Amino acid sequence: MNSKELAQYLEATDSIAKPWLLVQLRLQKLQERREMISDDTYANELADIHQDLMNLGEWWQGIEDEVF
Repeated sequence: MNSKELAQYLEATDSIAKPWLLVQLRLQKLQERREMISDDTYANELADIHQDLMNLGEWWQGIEDEVF
């Protein structure tokens, strides 16, 4: 699934408010740009995405049935 298809899926399923899926979209977009950017830019953007994912923490605990 490319980033456009993933974005359309997120919109169609009203999943824009699901931050873990937005991280997935960012990763897909970065992967698609990989050949066009420098190694340093790639590493910096990947580190930024990773940090955002880690900042999510374990927010889902106790509400798994509602969010997954």
